[in-house]
Amino acid sequence: MKITKESRLGEIIQNYPETVSVFQKYNLGCFGCPSAGMETIDNAAQLHGVDADNLVKDLNDLVSKNEES
Repeated sequence: MKITKESRLGEIIQNYPETVSVFQKYNLGCFGCPSAGMETIDNAAQLHGVDADNLVKDLNDLVSKNEES
């Protein structure tokens, strides 16, 4: 699964629990929020003033790195 700005936080965390560290790096505690299951990366980034493109890149980099090991 490639992570995009339209990906839902709950789905990402369910499939890749290691991504919680990336969300924390961006000060996004959304993964514990009840709306996280339906919220997209783009929504969360806009709400918290985060660059969605950088967030998506970091998430995909971590997932790719973990899949290679």
